[in-house]
Amino acid sequence: MTAILALDGVTRRFGGLVAVDALSFSVAPGEIVGLIGPNGSGKSTALNLISGALAPDDGAILFEGAPIAGLAPHRIARRGVARTFQLVRVLPSLTCVENVVAGLAFRGDRLWGAAAERAARELLARVGLADETRAAAELTYVDQKRLELARALALAPKLLLLDEWLSGLNPTELQQGIALVRALRDDGSAIVLVEHVMAAIRSLCDRCVVMSAGAKIAEGAPAAVLADRAVIAAYLGEDAGAEAAADA
Repeated sequence: MTAILALDGVTRRFGGLVAVDALSFSVAPGEIVGLIGPNGSGKSTALNLISGALAPDDGAILFEGAPIAGLAPHRIARRGVARTFQLVRVLPSLTCVENVVAGLAFRGDRLWGAAAERAARELLARVGLADETRAAAELTYVDQKRLELARALALAPKLLLLDEWLSGLNPTELQQGIALVRALRDDGSAIVLVEHVMAAIRSLCDRCVVMSAGAKIAEGAPAAVLADRAVIAAYLGEDAGAEAAADA
């Protein structure tokens, strides 16, 4: 099956720091790929490169077979790539409906007026914000995350990039969030999931790509990569990796 997203040797430097180091992986249509690793390993930078917030110094990024590296974010969004952010970004003075209507203006087949408002309300209901009329700034943090997801879904994305969207949820909210992400995949979206909640990674991901210090150190099924000595060492230190190997 042809990949909907493919990264080939993608590198991004900030001065002398190599934040993403020759990263290569692909995502198939309808697949959920977990992009995991310790803090500072380059995961969010990788999403920024895919979504156009940053341009790579080297390497290629293909979406549906066409190069997108270095394109402006709005051009990438209109091709069908949407994202949420690790630090939630909403339009604080606008209502929930207005926030989502703003997203609808950037998708390929833009919606306006009454049609946009109807579509916005449907998306808000899907993420658990039905009949919410407050300004975005008045929402709780968790509801702002729901709002940001609704706005991302306004693009009718073929590829959805979720940057720690499930973090900070209580156990009930987490199960609801996992069910929602799974439903989005079932509706046809491919998903790249940056996440530290391992229960979500094990439950949702078809495959995981593990990063450490900007580079890919493992790739495969969640159970296999989470038991990998190099992955354990990256998260917990070399001693933990050695102990895992000895116990195997």
